[in-house]
Amino acid sequence: MRQALHTMAETLARELGSGMTALYLYGSAAMDDFRPGWSDIDILCLTEEPLSPEAAQPLVTLRQRMVAGMGDLLYRCFEGAITSLPEFLSGQYGRVVYWGTSGERLTDRYDFDAFSRVSLLRYGRLLAGREARGEMPLPSMDELRAAVAGHLSTIRQFAGQTGSSLYSCGWLLDIARCLYTLRTGDILPKTAAGEWALKEGLCPVEDDLRRALAVRREPARYRDDPDTRAWLGGLNPSVQRYADVLEAELTTR
Repeated sequence: MRQALHTMAETLARELGSGMTALYLYGSAAMDDFRPGWSDIDILCLTEEPLSPEAAQPLVTLRQRMVAGMGDLLYRCFEGAITSLPEFLSGQYGRVVYWGTSGERLTDRYDFDAFSRVSLLRYGRLLAGREARGEMPLPSMDELRAAVAGHLSTIRQFAGQTGSSLYSCGWLLDIARCLYTLRTGDILPKTAAGEWALKEGLCPVEDDLRRALAVRREPARYRDDPDTRAWLGGLNPSVQRYADVLEAELTTR
């Protein structure tokens, strides 16, 4: 992955020239929890001035072109945004190049949530450009609680029926992360959060959480395993039971 990061930084710097302010790595890859076959490589690229249409359009397809030109599927794992520092600081966007799981696009919206802000400010790595994080405030505890509440709502809504995707067991790790945030005001990567929750005795479905950690550590081993896929498809009751713990914790913090 080191070579991919170096190449991405060089390519973006070449595309943007003197207009680039900073390129950051954050998320699991910055916290030594990148798992091929599961994880994304989260980046944030900030420019001095808002992107013009002429500058933005080639950046939309840059990730695809790197995959095709280099024959390395790892570049598909890069996700994040290219936007200007003033827009990022204000939260008012005019033009953002967004790379996501579902594709690439130009947009005038970008949700950089409180968890991502903590990850960027405390654990992110500057890959290119100048350091700009001194201009960015850390989220307050109220903002982190609101982010946890929002994630709990998402779990209630979308984890009501789990499928056979490996990501279905990721809900259990997400809940562990939220519990850690409520108790510490900080974040952990998914693997460490699951291990922490087991150590603290916070999970009422420990066997499922241990199995989720095993899948997280070796996604390729379990992706096509019939027993694992059957387990994933029936995981909803365990996810909701663990979400009850998060909801109770949220009401007391």
